[in-house]
Amino acid sequence: MAGETLLQRISDSKAVKAFRSRIRRPDLDRDKASTALLLAPYIALFSLFIVIPVVAAIGLSFTYFNGIQAPALAKMFGLYNYVMILTQDEIFLRYVLPNTLKYAIITGPGGYALSFMMAWMLSQIQAKPRKWIALALYTPSMLGGVLIGVIFRTLFSGDKSGYINAVLLDLGMVNTPMDFLQSGDYLMQIMIFVTLWSSMGIGFLSMLAGILNVNKEMYEAAYIDGIKNRMQEIFYITIPSMKPQMLFGAVMAIVGAFNAGGIGVALSGSNPTPQYAGQLIVNHIDDYGFIRYEMGYAAALSVILLVVILLFSRVAYALFGERD
Repeated sequence: MAGETLLQRISDSKAVKAFRSRIRRPDLDRDKASTALLLAPYIALFSLFIVIPVVAAIGLSFTYFNGIQAPALAKMFGLYNYVMILTQDEIFLRYVLPNTLKYAIITGPGGYALSFMMAWMLSQIQAKPRKWIALALYTPSMLGGVLIGVIFRTLFSGDKSGYINAVLLDLGMVNTPMDFLQSGDYLMQIMIFVTLWSSMGIGFLSMLAGILNVNKEMYEAAYIDGIKNRMQEIFYITIPSMKPQMLFGAVMAIVGAFNAGGIGVALSGSNPTPQYAGQLIVNHIDDYGFIRYEMGYAAALSVILLVVILLFSRVAYALFGERD
């Protein structure tokens, strides 16, 4: 016992620990160097395409900038653009903000729930038909807003050549063609429908992969413990077992919903959209930034959009993020 105690004291002594640290330090230095080397391309690209543009947009939001002359600090210590957005921009307060919230609240959670529902339904069928159906559902998200706009502009065209108008005229439901895409009563509804139709994107695929990788033994154990139906199975087993995929899908849905804008312009053919019926905050940014060349004002709108997306993303993290 005395010998073991002496050996323990020697091994725990400061001199021995220092000697061990000197031996391991080269290995640790090599590990740190290799880690930094591997991360360097990612850090460089992330800084170039994310950090620098965001910092530049925040800086420009406090200035007057027309894209030609050098930026100049705006009035009120640079806060003039923000004050104008929140107090004087009637289009933003009356049309853009309500349209964006309505569109995002319907297409974000709606597309998210639809993606999960379709992923769960596909997980219940055999693998061979599943892959072809998943490809068919995923394809609209790859077409892009412009191509989707062309397809649905043909369907909802405001003359007899439009398929919807042709059917309505043949059935005698209308006497004259309805100009759906130039009407403030229909444009937003068509935008929401088109977005939901093409909402089976990368988030849908991640959810499908998450459901298929849930341990089947957990379902068997759950039924032994008292689960009685598929609804309880989804809420108590499936969703808790695939929280990373649910979080990824939620963030993608939020970002996609608030960053949308091309679909309204592609459908109506103009920016601003007719009667501002489909005018979203991204369209408003494009209007001021690339049509009016008020870059400082457009940058301030971009910063507001960034803050809104961050707030909704925090909600998604609170729901699906890991507690530990």
